[in-house]
Amino acid sequence: MSVRSIFLLIAMAISLFIAFTSSSKAGGNPQTTGPAPTLPEPFATSSAVKFPKVIGWPEGRTPSAPEGFRVTLYAEGLQSPRWLYVLPNGDVLVAESSSEKFAGVPPELEAVLREARMMMRSANRITLLRDTDKDGKPEVRETFLQGLNQPFGMLLLGNWFYVANTDAVVRYPYSEGQTRIDAKGEKILDLPAGGYNNHWTRNLIANPDGSKLYVTVGSQTNADEEGLDAKEPRRAVILEVNPDGSGMRIFASGLRNPNGMDWAPGTNTLWTVVNERDGLGDELVPDFLTSVKDGAFYGWPYSYFGQNEDPRQKGKRPDLVAKAVVPDFALGAHTASLGLVFYRGTAFPERYQGGAFISQHGSWNRSRFTGYKVVFVPFKEGKPSGEMEDFLTGFIADEQRSEVYGRPVGLAVLPDGSLLVSDDGAGKIWRVSATRTAGSNR
Repeated sequence: MSVRSIFLLIAMAISLFIAFTSSSKAGGNPQTTGPAPTLPEPFATSSAVKFPKVIGWPEGRTPSAPEGFRVTLYAEGLQSPRWLYVLPNGDVLVAESSSEKFAGVPPELEAVLREARMMMRSANRITLLRDTDKDGKPEVRETFLQGLNQPFGMLLLGNWFYVANTDAVVRYPYSEGQTRIDAKGEKILDLPAGGYNNHWTRNLIANPDGSKLYVTVGSQTNADEEGLDAKEPRRAVILEVNPDGSGMRIFASGLRNPNGMDWAPGTNTLWTVVNERDGLGDELVPDFLTSVKDGAFYGWPYSYFGQNEDPRQKGKRPDLVAKAVVPDFALGAHTASLGLVFYRGTAFPERYQGGAFISQHGSWNRSRFTGYKVVFVPFKEGKPSGEMEDFLTGFIADEQRSEVYGRPVGLAVLPDGSLLVSDDGAGKIWRVSATRTAGSNR
């Protein structure tokens, strides 16, 4: 063997080693994660359909967290617990809601989706959980609010409790410590309802001084080949509105399906995670985590991850393609990244403090499962500062049989610094706590 051949073999081995270790650290395909992903051409692979079947968790089994953390069951027996919100007194609110139908799904496929627990009757309620003795397990469970319409986002601002239903933002009078709201709600903002697959979710958050609310509204189509979303400017956007519902404007657009939102610690910068489009192959288009700039356009449906033009919209809006903002951080294609929370606690080791936890509900438009976990992105000075890494895994039971134990959605940090993760497929909430001294590095 020539010297040149030996060097080529060594170079190939090094490249394979780097690719393998990068994939392990990032918890996904290295080309579709990080601040500067290398993306394949559209249709480099076929558009796959691989729905998960939720089989539930075996007795005594939990998701897996890194060394130094403990995972325990916080609550169970919930009906599709989607979103979580922690009140100032430590009460945990759980929005129990789900998609009741998929747009354009034939009846025979709808039956398959219901069997896989991807479709079910929405409970349309918010449940309150109270841990009175602070032992990490709630003793009080009450129906906090019911008669809602696919509720998702929740917010307490002053003496008002806000709920983002799929078709409106409604607020209710609230007094600290109450376990139930019976008062009639006041609708402050109409929203376009429904949407493609699970784009019925509406989240909301207030800015740090409480002077503005921000509301997410997903698209009603996948890539708007139908031209429906082009007629409704309040789709695929984050809206800004006053706390009384007045002064609505589009804060940012071209965001196909934004869900989780949070403010980066020590900044006045809003961040969101966005579900990107389907139908272009296994590795397109990566979901993303991004800072949200006032007035910015993020590409959907005309382009993705900056100026990469969607072939289904080719030549239609070159002006918008040219102005599309590149997201900050790719999270992998078809991961269904939903939850986002910056860790402001001190119970976790220092390396996690100020970083972003992101829940990935899991793929269906990919030949191999991706997502089905909670990942962590470290932050420094208000920006991602390292590779994405797995944090809570073990949700996939048997990929060959398309079986999963559950699917993570909502995230919230308790006053004691532990992390809650809702699992809508299994009807459970998991609690992740640190077992090592706060502030240690590993």
